[in-house]
Amino acid sequence: MQRIFITGGGSGIGAATAKLFAARGWQVGLGDVNEAGLAATAAALPQGARTYGIDVRDREPFAAALADFAGDDGRIDVMMNNAGIAVGGPLVANSWQEIDRVVGINLMGVVNGAKLAYPFLKAAQGCLLNVSSAAGIYGGPGIGIYAATKFAVRGLTESLDGEWAGEGIRVRALMPSFIDTPLLEAGIAGTNYSVRQTVTAGGLEITPVAQVAEAAWAAVHGTRLHTPVGKTAKRLAFAARWMPGALRRQMGRRGLAR
Repeated sequence: MQRIFITGGGSGIGAATAKLFAARGWQVGLGDVNEAGLAATAAALPQGARTYGIDVRDREPFAAALADFAGDDGRIDVMMNNAGIAVGGPLVANSWQEIDRVVGINLMGVVNGAKLAYPFLKAAQGCLLNVSSAAGIYGGPGIGIYAATKFAVRGLTESLDGEWAGEGIRVRALMPSFIDTPLLEAGIAGTNYSVRQTVTAGGLEITPVAQVAEAAWAAVHGTRLHTPVGKTAKRLAFAARWMPGALRRQMGRRGLAR
């Protein structure tokens, strides 16, 4: 039986991906700080799941969880670095505590997951799946720190794709746009609005989380390095490649470019 370990598995993209892979016969390991969410996800799977109450910034418990899940044969077929948090608002309105937390979880959590899972992925000739974002395609105004971490995840994915190809490890990235997950409830610094309210007011679509799970399956089994998910992500990818000047001017009108 193939194995997938998913961080941030207690809700959102992680939970949806766990359900899809479990339904297709995979053994699932889940890591999250939200132990109630972990229990709920595990209870929804046909064969349950191995759950681990871990913070991806804390390397020793993270390493122990992966080793336990890998078992005696030391194999993990897919490591999905999905745990992440959102913060919005102008950079000057973001507190240092918010900035450190976003960088610690969204970037260093992915670095930790990649480095710690490496021997298990190598043994399985498996796949590292990192969750980046449409914000890793082009950074919009009011999401500077979040976008910086997602660009970093994109860059790490590209680097490891080259580093690990000779060892039989596939490396992939998902780049979802606005997904219907708890991240949309995050507040925007300097305002009384949530990300969800801002997205809705802007007339942008919110992509069903099940669509991201299907994209995760396709990414693991396909050859594409980066997989944009949702209309906004696909439009950004097109514009960033073919109309970078127009995209920059559009972002400038929103307060980003000068």
